[in-house]
Amino acid sequence: MGRLDGKVAIITGAGKGLGAAFAVRFAAEGAKLCLVTRKDMEGLKKVAEQVTAKGAECMWFQADVTKLEDVNRMADETVKKFGTIDILVNNAAYYFGVERRPFNKIPQEEWDMMMAINVKGPWLCTQAVYPHMKAQGKGKIVNLTSEVFFTGSNGFVHYVASKGGVVGLTRALAAELGPDNITVNAVAPGFTDTEASRTIADVKKYDTSKTPLRRLGVAEDIVGAALFLASDDADFITGEIILVDGGRAMH
Repeated sequence: MGRLDGKVAIITGAGKGLGAAFAVRFAAEGAKLCLVTRKDMEGLKKVAEQVTAKGAECMWFQADVTKLEDVNRMADETVKKFGTIDILVNNAAYYFGVERRPFNKIPQEEWDMMMAINVKGPWLCTQAVYPHMKAQGKGKIVNLTSEVFFTGSNGFVHYVASKGGVVGLTRALAAELGPDNITVNAVAPGFTDTEASRTIADVKKYDTSKTPLRRLGVAEDIVGAALFLASDDADFITGEIILVDGGRAMH
């Protein structure tokens, strides 16, 4: 019996990387899935095929998380197909191919896009699923922040600021949605070997000497924390940030 048997989960940014890893594991744990991406439809189709190969029910959906009409349609179509929404994983983020620059050399449009996708997106997606979770008297929202909130990151000020915004959003929503029995928590990965990370840095040269576990994280390392927070085992946990970084930052 899987830990998410019969649960319905929406995973944004599911076309590759962490989102794909979440989808495959959640499917193995018995969840029914709505997989979402803005532009990587080829990747999303492949992930959907992996998920259905595990015997899971799955739908896939193109949506821009910065547009309320898109995410409302995402929620409505999920409910139409599966009858409910139990879990939302706010994984979509602007990260792939982002260039490191001094704080005063970042174009305003890039700053605005970072905030729109990484902070506004989870806020709007939460708005979209909230009525359904409230009506059923329970829900799980799992946001993705980052270790960089705790440590800073040179040349990445807009990304760090956006992930700090996710921490604030997580705590504020946890306080506000708690009376509706909806938990809101976040996972904070350290630098992880994904397709997106490889566009940022040479992962083979990453210095693991400050990481107690002495290795670089992979997508599968992050899945367990998200699965736990999405499961009934975390029913009395809300407003928490779980660092998954091999011990590099401790708090």
